[in-house]
Amino acid sequence: MTRLFFPAALTLAALLLAGCATPSTDAPARTPPVADPWWTGFGTTELPAFVASVDAGNPDGDAAEARLRQAEAQERITGASVWPELSATADVQRQGRLGGDANVSGNRRALGLDARYEVDLWGRLRAQRDSAGASRQASAFDRDAVRLALRAGAGAAWLEALGLRERTAIARHSLDDAERLLQLVEARARAGAASPLELAQQRGIVASQRRTAATLRQQSRAADVRMARWLGQAGSEVPIAVASLQQLALPSVEAGLPADLLARRPDIARAEAALAAADADVAAARAAMFPTLTLSAGIAAAGSRFGTLFDHPVYSLAAALAAPIFDGGRRAAVRDLSAARREELLANYRAATVAAFTDALTALDAVAAIDTQRTAQDEELAQAERARTLAESRYRAGAETLLTLLDAQRTLFAAQDARARLLQARLQASVTLYHALGGGWTAEAAATTTATTGLSRSAR
Repeated sequence: MTRLFFPAALTLAALLLAGCATPSTDAPARTPPVADPWWTGFGTTELPAFVASVDAGNPDGDAAEARLRQAEAQERITGASVWPELSATADVQRQGRLGGDANVSGNRRALGLDARYEVDLWGRLRAQRDSAGASRQASAFDRDAVRLALRAGAGAAWLEALGLRERTAIARHSLDDAERLLQLVEARARAGAASPLELAQQRGIVASQRRTAATLRQQSRAADVRMARWLGQAGSEVPIAVASLQQLALPSVEAGLPADLLARRPDIARAEAALAAADADVAAARAAMFPTLTLSAGIAAAGSRFGTLFDHPVYSLAAALAAPIFDGGRRAAVRDLSAARREELLANYRAATVAAFTDALTALDAVAAIDTQRTAQDEELAQAERARTLAESRYRAGAETLLTLLDAQRTLFAAQDARARLLQARLQASVTLYHALGGGWTAEAAATTTATTGLSRSAR
């Protein structure tokens, strides 16, 4: 009998495994193409290095990766339900009576192999597996959305810090210029060519420029702290070797960007995957209202000695059909809950699509508007520089009042500061546009996106 035990057990396991064979769980996934590394298009190596450090060190990115691993584990847990459960048992007992003559005594040893399998008659287990797979895809797209937001936020923070450093340098230069003119006014006042009023006015300009420079220095330090926060650090200064925004390349925006680029946005992909998971949850909830069929099989052997353990093995086969009759409406409530959840996620998907188009149009309009402002501002700065030079020359010659020179100083500083602010805003608008489009764009990426989206739609 020993020779019969193991072949019978192996045959039992093989039959159960063959009976529960299921289709592959790998379904066609709607995956946006890899976004172009847009942060390399600004003509500097510092911004890509900073973005790479954010990718490696930001805790929000680490949390998103951990959520994805949780979803992957949950998918494996749920997918295991479509396979049979196979377990082995081993039991050793000794029986005897405490005191007196023992009527029962001795040892007992037993080995067993049990299998249990739920036949997926109505597709409930498959639907649960599909739901877990779609949830895992949603987590992957959520990870991508977090990465995209981190990179865009880090790029905008880096540009803000550089812009504030340049504006601080402009303020310091304007302060030096105001102090130089103050020396001129003081010399003229000592010579009787300038009034105390003119001297007080110029000193007021110096004090105003000193206050502005101090304010910009504080804002620049705060921007440095925010940059360190993107790296998952606290308070450490991030060095920037680029001296001016003017050293950066200005990304160009091609006209007529295809709307299919919006399909690359991971938040839309995440909403679509969540909706697919909800569809599967509805199917599973409906299938749970029907009867379940469970198959079980087992083989066991027992004896008082190892030599006789397999002399009389016993097998068992069973099939159980269970149909719900009354559960207080629990299954119906679960079905209604799943359906309502699906309606919510459908609304979220529509909202994500509308938001994507709105973000892209707003970002494109912002880029165009800032470009128009910069064209006008360039002329404003050129005229302010010319007026400032003429006003000082005429004041030195005694042909112009100090009031005109003071006004020219203020106008020139405002124009220089406005140029730096508009250039910073234009560069940050490019980052915002990259974020709105789900990453960078090229003609090749657009063609790939269009083809991928078409295949995905035809598959559905």
